[in-house]
Amino acid sequence: MISEKLQAEFNQRINDEFYAWYLYTAMAAYFEHDNFRGFAHWMRKQAEEEMGHATKNLSYLLERGGKVSLKPIAQVPDSWATPLAAFEAAYQHEQKVTGIYGKFFELAQAEKDHAAEIFLQWYVNEQVEEEAQTAQAVDILKKIKDSVGGLYQLDHQLGKR
Repeated sequence: MISEKLQAEFNQRINDEFYAWYLYTAMAAYFEHDNFRGFAHWMRKQAEEEMGHATKNLSYLLERGGKVSLKPIAQVPDSWATPLAAFEAAYQHEQKVTGIYGKFFELAQAEKDHAAEIFLQWYVNEQVEEEAQTAQAVDILKKIKDSVGGLYQLDHQLGKR
């Protein structure tokens, strides 16, 4: 059986991952509306990953005998000033998630729940990839600046994800 503290934290993470799914879905819609189909595709793939993270946490909580308690998902933005602003928001979101999973891992350690520690190690590692991917897109967009050709070239490249 999982502790009440960890159960509450897993339920919050489930909500956070659904929020991330909403966020990346909103970003995909924003890009699709502005005819950046490659960026939209990249964001849809990211949204799918976040949904997977939510269901992975949900399944784990149930496997441990915990109770799932779904909460309302907070409102997400629906537009950004530029593609760079959207990717910067995505990068900031991933940095925040990295910190959250780090603290969650520490809670599992404090609770001496080794199974939860091992499970959460996957998320700690996953966040390295998540941050790296979004940081790379931000870096390239900053280098592109106002180059329309560069923007569409990156759009095409990210559409291959």
